[in-house]
Amino acid sequence: MKRIPKEVERFFTKRSWKIAKFQRETWEAYEAGESGLVHAPTGTGKSLAAWMGPLISALKGGVGEGASTRGAKVLWVTPLRALAADTARSLETAARGIGLDWKVELRTGDTTSSVKARQKKQMPECLVTTPESLSVALSYREFQRSFSHLSCVVVDEWHELISSKRGVQLELCLARIRKLNTDLRTWGLSATLGDPGLALRCLMGVGGNGRLITTSFGKRYEIRSLLPDSVERFPWSGHLGLSLLPKVIRHIEKADTTLIFTNTRSQAEIWFDRLREARPAWKGELALHHGSISRDSRDAVEEGLKTGRLRCVVCTSSLDLGVDFQPVDQVLQIGSPKGIGRLLQRAGRSGHRPGAASAIYCVPTNALELAEIAAARVGQEEGKLEPRLPLEGALDVLAQHCVTLCLAEGFDADELFEEVRSSYAFRNLSREEWDWTLQFVSSGGAALKAYPQYRRVEASKGKYKGTSRQIAQRHRMSIGTISSDSSIHLG
Repeated sequence: MKRIPKEVERFFTKRSWKIAKFQRETWEAYEAGESGLVHAPTGTGKSLAAWMGPLISALKGGVGEGASTRGAKVLWVTPLRALAADTARSLETAARGIGLDWKVELRTGDTTSSVKARQKKQMPECLVTTPESLSVALSYREFQRSFSHLSCVVVDEWHELISSKRGVQLELCLARIRKLNTDLRTWGLSATLGDPGLALRCLMGVGGNGRLITTSFGKRYEIRSLLPDSVERFPWSGHLGLSLLPKVIRHIEKADTTLIFTNTRSQAEIWFDRLREARPAWKGELALHHGSISRDSRDAVEEGLKTGRLRCVVCTSSLDLGVDFQPVDQVLQIGSPKGIGRLLQRAGRSGHRPGAASAIYCVPTNALELAEIAAARVGQEEGKLEPRLPLEGALDVLAQHCVTLCLAEGFDADELFEEVRSSYAFRNLSREEWDWTLQFVSSGGAALKAYPQYRRVEASKGKYKGTSRQIAQRHRMSIGTISSDSSIHLG
Protein backbone atom coordinates (compact mmCIF):
# COMPACT_ATOMS: atom_id res chain seq x y z
CA MET A 1 0.00 0.00 0.00
CA LYS A 2 1.64 3.16 -1.21
CA ARG A 3 -0.13 5.40 1.24
CA ILE A 4 -2.13 4.67 4.35
CA PRO A 5 -4.98 7.16 4.81
CA LYS A 6 -4.25 9.79 7.43
CA GLU A 7 -7.45 8.83 9.27
CA VAL A 8 -6.06 5.33 9.87
CA GLU A 9 -2.67 6.64 10.97
CA ARG A 10 -4.35 9.00 13.45
CA PHE A 11 -6.48 6.14 14.79
CA PHE A 12 -3.38 4.09 15.60
CA THR A 13 -1.36 7.04 16.89
CA LYS A 14 -4.13 8.16 19.23
CA ARG A 15 -4.03 4.74 20.91
CA SER A 16 -0.22 4.60 20.98
CA TRP A 17 -0.29 1.65 18.58
CA LYS A 18 2.21 0.99 15.83
CA ILE A 19 1.01 -0.37 12.49
CA ALA A 20 2.52 -3.83 12.18
CA LYS A 21 4.14 -5.15 9.03
CA PHE A 22 1.64 -8.02 8.74
CA GLN A 23 -1.27 -5.57 9.06
CA ARG A 24 0.08 -3.41 6.26
CA GLU A 25 0.65 -6.53 4.15
CA THR A 26 -2.95 -7.63 4.72
CA TRP A 27 -4.30 -4.22 3.71
CA GLU A 28 -2.19 -4.28 0.55
CA ALA A 29 -3.49 -7.76 -0.32
CA TYR A 30 -7.09 -6.67 0.23
CA GLU A 31 -6.61 -3.59 -1.91
CA ALA A 32 -5.27 -5.86 -4.66
CA GLY A 33 -8.45 -7.96 -4.49
CA GLU A 34 -6.81 -10.93 -2.80
CA SER A 35 -8.09 -13.32 -0.15
CA GLY A 36 -6.02 -14.98 2.54
CA LEU A 37 -5.36 -16.18 6.07
CA VAL A 38 -3.70 -14.13 8.82
CA HIS A 39 -1.88 -16.41 11.27
CA ALA A 40 -0.53 -14.43 14.21
CA PRO A 41 -0.39 -14.76 18.01
CA THR A 42 -3.27 -13.64 20.20
CA GLY A 43 -3.28 -9.92 20.96
CA THR A 44 -1.18 -8.77 18.00
CA GLY A 45 -3.96 -7.04 16.04
CA LYS A 46 -5.34 -9.68 13.63
CA SER A 47 -8.87 -8.26 13.73
CA LEU A 48 -7.68 -4.81 12.64
CA ALA A 49 -5.60 -6.44 9.92
CA ALA A 50 -8.75 -7.89 8.37
CA TRP A 51 -11.17 -5.07 9.24
CA MET A 52 -9.10 -2.10 8.07
CA GLY A 53 -8.87 -3.45 4.53
CA PRO A 54 -12.58 -2.81 3.77
CA LEU A 55 -12.51 0.42 5.80
CA ILE A 56 -9.55 1.80 3.87
CA SER A 57 -11.22 0.81 0.61
CA ALA A 58 -14.33 2.73 1.70
CA LEU A 59 -12.26 5.80 2.56
CA LYS A 60 -10.70 5.65 -0.90
CA GLY A 61 -14.10 5.16 -2.55
CA GLY A 62 -13.64 1.57 -3.73
CA VAL A 63 -16.28 0.01 -6.00
CA GLY A 64 -19.39 -0.64 -3.91
CA GLU A 65 -17.56 0.45 -0.78
CA GLY A 66 -17.70 4.22 -0.86
CA ALA A 67 -18.30 5.95 2.45
CA SER A 68 -21.73 7.12 1.25
CA THR A 69 -22.82 3.73 -0.14
CA ARG A 70 -25.17 1.91 2.23
CA GLY A 71 -25.83 -1.81 2.46
CA ALA A 72 -23.96 -5.03 3.13
CA LYS A 73 -20.21 -4.88 2.65
CA VAL A 74 -18.60 -7.22 5.22
CA LEU A 75 -19.81 -10.46 6.77
CA TRP A 76 -17.92 -11.32 9.96
CA VAL A 77 -18.26 -14.93 11.18
CA THR A 78 -17.30 -15.75 14.76
CA PRO A 79 -17.36 -19.28 16.25
CA LEU A 80 -19.02 -18.31 19.52
CA ARG A 81 -22.21 -16.35 20.06
CA ALA A 82 -20.73 -15.03 23.32
CA LEU A 83 -18.00 -13.26 21.33
CA ALA A 84 -20.28 -11.59 18.83
CA ALA A 85 -21.31 -8.56 20.89
CA ASP A 86 -17.74 -7.72 21.93
CA THR A 87 -16.55 -8.19 18.35
CA ALA A 88 -19.26 -5.90 17.00
CA ARG A 89 -18.36 -3.17 19.50
CA SER A 90 -14.68 -3.36 18.58
CA LEU A 91 -15.38 -3.21 14.85
CA GLU A 92 -17.76 -0.27 15.16
CA THR A 93 -15.27 1.61 17.37
CA ALA A 94 -12.61 1.24 14.69
CA ALA A 95 -14.98 2.37 11.93
CA ARG A 96 -16.06 5.42 13.94
CA GLY A 97 -12.43 6.09 14.84
CA ILE A 98 -11.50 6.71 11.21
CA GLY A 99 -14.64 8.69 10.43
CA LEU A 100 -16.96 6.08 8.83
CA ASP A 101 -20.54 5.80 10.05
CA TRP A 102 -20.83 2.12 9.16
CA LYS A 103 -23.41 0.15 11.07
CA VAL A 104 -22.21 -3.06 12.69
CA GLU A 105 -25.02 -5.35 13.81
CA LEU A 106 -25.40 -8.83 15.24
CA ARG A 107 -27.36 -11.74 13.87
CA THR A 108 -27.17 -14.60 16.37
CA GLY A 109 -29.55 -16.60 18.51
CA ASP A 110 -29.69 -13.62 20.91
CA THR A 111 -30.86 -11.16 18.23
CA THR A 112 -34.51 -10.16 18.50
CA SER A 113 -36.98 -11.16 15.79
CA SER A 114 -37.73 -7.51 15.00
CA VAL A 115 -34.07 -6.79 14.27
CA LYS A 116 -33.79 -9.92 12.12
CA ALA A 117 -36.87 -8.86 10.15
CA ARG A 118 -35.39 -5.40 9.59
CA GLN A 119 -32.09 -6.88 8.43
CA LYS A 120 -33.90 -8.81 5.71
CA LYS A 121 -35.02 -5.49 4.26
CA GLN A 122 -31.91 -3.42 4.98
CA MET A 123 -28.57 -4.98 5.84
CA PRO A 124 -25.97 -3.08 7.89
CA GLU A 125 -22.56 -2.44 6.40
CA CYS A 126 -21.16 -5.23 8.59
CA LEU A 127 -23.07 -8.22 9.94
CA VAL A 128 -21.47 -10.24 12.76
CA THR A 129 -22.86 -13.76 12.92
CA THR A 130 -22.14 -17.43 13.66
CA PRO A 131 -22.07 -20.40 11.25
CA GLU A 132 -25.54 -21.51 12.39
CA SER A 133 -27.11 -18.07 12.02
CA LEU A 134 -25.44 -17.63 8.63
CA SER A 135 -26.99 -20.89 7.50
CA VAL A 136 -30.42 -19.72 8.67
CA ALA A 137 -29.93 -16.43 6.79
CA LEU A 138 -29.20 -18.33 3.57
CA SER A 139 -32.63 -19.96 3.84
CA TYR A 140 -34.14 -16.55 2.92
CA ARG A 141 -33.91 -15.19 -0.63
CA GLU A 142 -33.59 -11.63 0.74
CA PHE A 143 -30.29 -12.46 2.45
CA GLN A 144 -28.96 -14.36 -0.54
CA ARG A 145 -29.57 -11.26 -2.65
CA SER A 146 -27.86 -9.03 -0.05
CA PHE A 147 -24.88 -11.38 0.20
CA SER A 148 -24.41 -11.16 -3.56
CA HIS A 149 -23.17 -7.59 -3.01
CA LEU A 150 -20.67 -8.34 -0.23
CA SER A 151 -17.08 -7.26 -0.62
CA CYS A 152 -15.58 -9.53 2.02
CA VAL A 153 -16.22 -12.37 4.43
CA VAL A 154 -14.00 -12.59 7.52
CA VAL A 155 -13.84 -15.88 9.43
CA ASP A 156 -12.58 -15.21 12.94
CA GLU A 157 -10.80 -17.90 15.00
CA TRP A 158 -10.74 -20.29 12.03
CA HIS A 159 -8.84 -22.89 14.05
CA GLU A 160 -11.91 -23.39 16.25
CA LEU A 161 -14.03 -24.42 13.27
CA ILE A 162 -11.76 -26.21 10.84
CA SER A 163 -11.91 -29.67 12.45
CA SER A 164 -15.64 -29.73 13.19
CA LYS A 165 -18.98 -30.10 11.43
CA ARG A 166 -19.57 -26.42 12.13
CA GLY A 167 -16.57 -25.78 9.90
CA VAL A 168 -18.08 -27.97 7.18
CA GLN A 169 -21.33 -26.04 7.55
CA LEU A 170 -19.43 -22.78 7.08
CA GLU A 171 -17.55 -24.11 4.05
CA LEU A 172 -20.88 -24.90 2.36
CA CYS A 173 -22.20 -21.42 3.20
CA LEU A 174 -19.06 -19.85 1.72
CA ALA A 175 -19.45 -21.94 -1.43
CA ARG A 176 -22.98 -20.57 -1.84
CA ILE A 177 -21.93 -16.94 -1.26
CA ARG A 178 -19.05 -17.31 -3.73
CA LYS A 179 -21.52 -18.65 -6.29
CA LEU A 180 -23.64 -15.55 -5.72
CA ASN A 181 -20.62 -13.23 -5.78
CA THR A 182 -17.60 -14.27 -7.82
CA ASP A 183 -15.60 -11.21 -6.68
CA LEU A 184 -15.91 -12.07 -2.99
CA ARG A 185 -12.77 -11.78 -0.87
CA THR A 186 -12.40 -14.22 2.03
CA TRP A 187 -10.08 -13.67 4.98
CA GLY A 188 -9.48 -16.00 7.89
CA LEU A 189 -7.93 -15.17 11.27
CA SER A 190 -6.20 -17.64 13.54
CA ALA A 191 -3.57 -17.85 16.27
CA THR A 192 -2.86 -21.54 16.88
CA LEU A 193 -2.59 -23.65 13.74
CA GLY A 194 -0.16 -26.51 13.30
CA ASP A 195 -0.47 -26.39 9.49
CA PRO A 196 -1.50 -22.89 8.32
CA GLY A 197 -1.11 -23.86 4.66
CA LEU A 198 -3.72 -26.62 4.95
CA ALA A 199 -6.05 -24.29 6.86
CA LEU A 200 -5.72 -21.72 4.06
CA ARG A 201 -6.55 -24.26 1.34
CA CYS A 202 -9.57 -25.43 3.32
CA LEU A 203 -10.86 -21.87 3.74
CA MET A 204 -10.34 -20.89 0.10
CA GLY A 205 -12.06 -23.95 -1.35
CA VAL A 206 -11.21 -25.84 -4.54
CA GLY A 207 -9.48 -23.61 -7.07
CA GLY A 208 -9.40 -20.66 -4.68
CA ASN A 209 -6.19 -18.74 -4.22
CA GLY A 210 -5.21 -16.93 -1.06
CA ARG A 211 -2.21 -15.38 0.59
CA LEU A 212 -0.85 -16.75 3.86
CA ILE A 213 0.32 -13.91 6.10
CA THR A 214 2.16 -14.99 9.21
CA THR A 215 4.10 -13.33 11.99
CA SER A 216 5.50 -14.47 15.31
CA PHE A 217 5.68 -10.83 16.46
CA GLY A 218 8.28 -11.90 19.01
CA LYS A 219 5.50 -13.33 21.14
CA ARG A 220 6.80 -14.85 24.36
CA TYR A 221 4.93 -17.43 26.41
CA GLU A 222 5.80 -18.28 29.99
CA ILE A 223 4.41 -21.69 30.99
CA ARG A 224 4.98 -22.51 34.64
CA SER A 225 3.57 -24.97 37.16
CA LEU A 226 2.26 -24.65 40.69
CA LEU A 227 3.78 -27.69 42.34
CA PRO A 228 2.62 -29.42 45.52
CA ASP A 229 4.95 -29.31 48.52
CA SER A 230 5.26 -33.09 48.43
CA VAL A 231 4.86 -34.99 45.17
CA GLU A 232 4.82 -38.28 47.11
CA ARG A 233 1.57 -37.30 48.83
CA PHE A 234 -0.03 -35.78 45.74
CA PRO A 235 -3.04 -37.83 44.50
CA TRP A 236 -2.71 -40.09 41.44
CA SER A 237 -6.31 -39.48 40.37
CA GLY A 238 -8.98 -36.78 40.60
CA HIS A 239 -9.80 -33.70 38.55
CA LEU A 240 -10.56 -30.85 40.97
CA GLY A 241 -7.10 -29.88 42.24
CA LEU A 242 -8.43 -28.21 45.39
CA SER A 243 -5.44 -29.38 47.40
CA LEU A 244 -3.53 -26.52 45.73
CA LEU A 245 -6.17 -23.92 46.62
CA PRO A 246 -3.89 -22.07 49.12
CA LYS A 247 -1.15 -21.69 46.50
CA VAL A 248 -3.65 -20.50 43.90
CA ILE A 249 -4.92 -17.85 46.35
CA ARG A 250 -1.39 -16.60 46.98
CA HIS A 251 -0.85 -16.23 43.24
CA ILE A 252 -4.10 -14.32 42.85
CA GLU A 253 -3.00 -11.96 45.61
CA LYS A 254 0.22 -11.14 43.74
CA ALA A 255 -1.58 -9.87 40.62
CA ASP A 256 -4.17 -7.22 39.90
CA THR A 257 -6.34 -9.40 37.63
CA THR A 258 -6.30 -13.18 37.14
CA LEU A 259 -8.21 -15.56 34.88
CA ILE A 260 -8.64 -19.12 36.14
CA PHE A 261 -9.54 -21.59 33.38
CA THR A 262 -11.15 -24.93 34.13
CA ASN A 263 -12.12 -27.74 31.77
CA THR A 264 -15.74 -28.18 32.90
CA ARG A 265 -18.52 -25.94 34.16
CA SER A 266 -18.97 -27.95 37.34
CA GLN A 267 -15.27 -27.58 38.09
CA ALA A 268 -15.51 -23.83 37.52
CA GLU A 269 -18.44 -23.49 39.94
CA ILE A 270 -16.71 -25.57 42.61
CA TRP A 271 -13.54 -23.48 42.40
CA PHE A 272 -15.57 -20.27 42.44
CA ASP A 273 -17.42 -21.37 45.60
CA ARG A 274 -14.21 -22.45 47.37
CA LEU A 275 -12.49 -19.16 46.56
CA ARG A 276 -15.47 -17.22 47.94
CA GLU A 277 -15.40 -19.29 51.12
CA ALA A 278 -11.64 -18.81 51.53
CA ARG A 279 -11.68 -15.06 50.84
CA PRO A 280 -15.04 -13.48 51.80
CA ALA A 281 -13.42 -10.05 51.48
CA TRP A 282 -13.20 -10.59 47.71
CA LYS A 283 -16.95 -10.29 47.31
CA GLY A 284 -17.58 -8.11 44.30
CA GLU A 285 -14.07 -8.75 42.99
CA LEU A 286 -14.55 -12.44 42.21
CA ALA A 287 -16.74 -13.64 39.33
CA LEU A 288 -17.80 -16.73 37.41
CA HIS A 289 -18.13 -17.00 33.60
CA HIS A 290 -19.38 -19.91 31.49
CA GLY A 291 -21.90 -20.60 28.75
CA SER A 292 -24.78 -21.55 31.05
CA ILE A 293 -25.03 -18.26 32.92
CA SER A 294 -27.23 -15.48 31.56
CA ARG A 295 -26.12 -13.17 28.79
CA ASP A 296 -26.42 -10.14 31.07
CA SER A 297 -24.19 -11.79 33.70
CA ARG A 298 -21.57 -12.67 31.11
CA ASP A 299 -21.57 -9.13 29.75
CA ALA A 300 -21.13 -7.73 33.27
CA VAL A 301 -18.17 -10.01 33.94
CA GLU A 302 -16.51 -9.11 30.62
CA GLU A 303 -16.97 -5.42 31.34
CA GLY A 304 -15.47 -5.89 34.80
CA LEU A 305 -12.41 -7.52 33.26
CA LYS A 306 -11.95 -4.73 30.74
CA THR A 307 -12.11 -2.02 33.39
CA GLY A 308 -9.90 -3.94 35.82
CA ARG A 309 -12.60 -3.92 38.49
CA LEU A 310 -12.44 -7.71 39.01
CA ARG A 311 -9.57 -9.35 40.85
CA CYS A 312 -10.28 -12.86 39.58
CA VAL A 313 -12.65 -14.62 37.15
CA VAL A 314 -13.13 -18.39 37.13
CA CYS A 315 -14.17 -19.48 33.65
CA THR A 316 -14.33 -22.22 31.03
CA SER A 317 -13.70 -22.11 27.29
CA SER A 318 -16.29 -19.31 27.15
CA LEU A 319 -13.37 -16.87 27.52
CA ASP A 320 -10.89 -18.77 25.35
CA LEU A 321 -11.34 -16.61 22.31
CA GLY A 322 -11.58 -13.15 20.93
CA VAL A 323 -12.41 -10.90 23.85
CA ASP A 324 -9.67 -8.35 24.52
CA PHE A 325 -8.79 -8.02 28.22
CA GLN A 326 -5.62 -5.99 28.47
CA PRO A 327 -5.81 -5.60 32.29
CA VAL A 328 -5.36 -9.39 32.80
CA ASP A 329 -1.96 -9.96 34.41
CA GLN A 330 -1.87 -13.74 34.60
CA VAL A 331 -3.77 -16.90 33.67
CA LEU A 332 -4.10 -20.09 35.66
CA GLN A 333 -5.12 -23.41 34.11
CA ILE A 334 -6.71 -25.93 36.48
CA GLY A 335 -6.04 -29.47 35.32
CA SER A 336 -4.68 -30.79 32.05
CA PRO A 337 -4.25 -28.19 29.29
CA LYS A 338 -5.71 -30.70 26.80
CA GLY A 339 -3.30 -29.65 24.07
CA ILE A 340 -0.58 -27.11 23.30
CA GLY A 341 -2.77 -24.99 21.06
CA ARG A 342 -5.49 -24.60 23.67
CA LEU A 343 -2.89 -23.82 26.36
CA LEU A 344 -1.36 -21.03 24.24
CA GLN A 345 -4.80 -19.69 23.36
CA ARG A 346 -5.63 -19.37 27.05
CA ALA A 347 -2.19 -17.98 27.90
CA GLY A 348 -2.84 -15.27 25.31
CA ARG A 349 -5.63 -13.85 27.46
CA SER A 350 -2.82 -12.23 29.46
CA GLY A 351 -0.31 -9.91 27.83
CA HIS A 352 -2.98 -9.28 25.18
CA ARG A 353 -0.99 -6.68 23.28
CA PRO A 354 2.00 -6.64 20.91
CA GLY A 355 5.37 -7.24 22.55
CA ALA A 356 3.96 -8.37 25.91
CA ALA A 357 4.68 -11.82 27.32
CA SER A 358 1.73 -14.12 28.03
CA ALA A 359 2.08 -15.98 31.32
CA ILE A 360 0.12 -19.06 32.36
CA TYR A 361 0.46 -21.17 35.50
CA CYS A 362 -0.69 -24.77 35.23
CA VAL A 363 -2.29 -26.24 38.35
CA PRO A 364 -2.17 -30.06 38.23
CA THR A 365 -5.07 -31.97 39.76
CA ASN A 366 -3.15 -35.26 40.00
CA ALA A 367 0.40 -36.52 39.68
CA LEU A 368 0.06 -37.75 36.09
CA GLU A 369 -0.81 -34.24 34.93
CA LEU A 370 2.64 -33.08 35.97
CA ALA A 371 3.97 -35.04 32.98
CA GLU A 372 1.31 -33.56 30.68
CA ILE A 373 2.23 -30.04 31.68
CA ALA A 374 5.94 -30.72 31.16
CA ALA A 375 5.24 -32.18 27.71
CA ALA A 376 3.15 -29.14 26.75
CA ARG A 377 5.95 -26.82 27.83
CA VAL A 378 8.53 -28.71 25.75
CA GLY A 379 6.20 -28.75 22.74
CA GLN A 380 5.67 -25.01 22.95
CA GLU A 381 9.39 -24.34 23.20
CA GLU A 382 9.97 -26.47 20.09
CA GLY A 383 7.19 -24.71 18.19
CA LYS A 384 4.99 -27.77 17.90
CA LEU A 385 1.21 -27.52 17.73
CA GLU A 386 -1.38 -30.25 17.27
CA PRO A 387 -2.60 -30.49 13.65
CA ARG A 388 -6.19 -29.42 13.08
CA LEU A 389 -7.28 -31.62 10.21
CA PRO A 390 -10.28 -30.50 8.14
CA LEU A 391 -13.35 -32.68 8.41
CA GLU A 392 -14.48 -34.15 5.10
CA GLY A 393 -17.61 -35.74 3.69
CA ALA A 394 -20.16 -35.04 6.45
CA LEU A 395 -23.28 -36.04 4.53
CA ASP A 396 -25.61 -35.12 7.39
CA VAL A 397 -24.41 -31.50 7.16
CA LEU A 398 -24.77 -31.61 3.39
CA ALA A 399 -28.36 -32.88 3.66
CA GLN A 400 -29.20 -30.06 6.03
CA HIS A 401 -27.63 -27.53 3.68
CA CYS A 402 -29.70 -28.81 0.76
CA VAL A 403 -32.93 -28.28 2.70
CA THR A 404 -31.72 -24.80 3.72
CA LEU A 405 -31.22 -23.71 0.11
CA CYS A 406 -34.58 -25.17 -0.89
CA LEU A 407 -36.30 -22.75 1.45
CA ALA A 408 -34.91 -19.75 -0.42
CA GLU A 409 -34.68 -19.94 -4.20
CA GLY A 410 -34.48 -23.72 -4.49
CA PHE A 411 -31.70 -25.33 -6.53
CA ASP A 412 -30.85 -27.28 -9.64
CA ALA A 413 -29.32 -30.62 -8.65
CA ASP A 414 -26.46 -30.57 -11.17
CA GLU A 415 -25.54 -26.95 -10.46
CA LEU A 416 -25.55 -27.44 -6.70
CA PHE A 417 -23.48 -30.62 -7.08
CA GLU A 418 -20.70 -28.61 -8.68
CA GLU A 419 -21.07 -25.83 -6.13
CA VAL A 420 -20.78 -28.26 -3.22
CA ARG A 421 -17.73 -29.92 -4.77
CA SER A 422 -16.03 -26.50 -4.83
CA SER A 423 -15.75 -26.71 -1.03
CA TYR A 424 -12.71 -28.46 0.45
CA ALA A 425 -14.88 -30.73 2.61
CA PHE A 426 -16.75 -32.16 -0.40
CA ARG A 427 -14.16 -31.91 -3.15
CA ASN A 428 -14.25 -35.72 -3.48
CA LEU A 429 -18.04 -36.08 -3.28
CA SER A 430 -19.19 -38.81 -5.66
CA ARG A 431 -22.31 -38.73 -7.78
CA GLU A 432 -23.57 -41.78 -5.88
CA GLU A 433 -23.24 -39.96 -2.54
CA TRP A 434 -24.93 -36.90 -4.00
CA ASP A 435 -27.88 -38.90 -5.35
CA TRP A 436 -28.27 -40.63 -1.96
CA THR A 437 -28.34 -37.23 -0.23
CA LEU A 438 -31.04 -35.93 -2.58
CA GLN A 439 -33.09 -39.07 -2.05
CA PHE A 440 -32.75 -38.73 1.71
CA VAL A 441 -33.99 -35.12 1.85
CA SER A 442 -36.80 -35.77 -0.62
CA SER A 443 -38.15 -39.06 0.72
CA GLY A 444 -36.32 -39.85 3.98
CA GLY A 445 -34.33 -42.63 2.34
CA ALA A 446 -35.03 -46.33 2.70
CA ALA A 447 -35.43 -46.13 6.47
CA LEU A 448 -37.78 -43.12 6.75
CA LYS A 449 -39.73 -43.07 3.50
CA ALA A 450 -42.94 -44.11 5.28
CA TYR A 451 -42.98 -40.87 7.32
CA PRO A 452 -44.33 -37.77 5.52
CA GLN A 453 -42.42 -35.32 7.74
CA TYR A 454 -39.14 -36.53 6.22
CA ARG A 455 -40.21 -35.53 2.70
CA ARG A 456 -38.65 -32.13 3.15
CA VAL A 457 -37.97 -31.18 -0.47
CA GLU A 458 -39.52 -32.06 -3.80
CA ALA A 459 -38.39 -31.86 -7.41
CA SER A 460 -40.43 -29.87 -9.86
CA LYS A 461 -39.32 -29.17 -13.44
CA GLY A 462 -35.74 -30.08 -12.56
CA LYS A 463 -35.60 -27.81 -9.51
CA TYR A 464 -35.73 -28.82 -5.86
CA LYS A 465 -37.88 -26.72 -3.51
CA GLY A 466 -39.27 -27.00 0.01
CA THR A 467 -42.54 -28.88 0.51
CA SER A 468 -44.35 -26.76 3.12
CA ARG A 469 -44.15 -23.74 5.41
CA GLN A 470 -44.38 -26.04 8.43
CA ILE A 471 -41.29 -27.96 7.40
CA ALA A 472 -39.51 -24.68 6.61
CA GLN A 473 -40.25 -23.34 10.08
CA ARG A 474 -39.17 -26.57 11.77
CA HIS A 475 -35.95 -26.68 9.75
CA ARG A 476 -34.96 -23.09 10.52
CA MET A 477 -35.48 -23.72 14.24
CA SER A 478 -33.23 -26.79 14.23
CA ILE A 479 -30.32 -25.74 11.99
CA GLY A 480 -27.03 -26.73 13.59
CA THR A 481 -24.66 -29.64 13.92
CA ILE A 482 -24.28 -32.43 16.43
CA SER A 483 -20.64 -32.78 17.47
CA SER A 484 -18.98 -36.14 17.84
CA ASP A 485 -17.95 -37.17 21.36
CA SER A 486 -14.29 -36.55 20.65
CA SER A 487 -14.88 -32.92 19.70
CA ILE A 488 -17.10 -31.94 22.63
CA HIS A 489 -15.44 -29.48 25.03
CA LEU A 490 -17.26 -29.40 28.34
CA GLY A 491 -17.04 -25.68 28.92
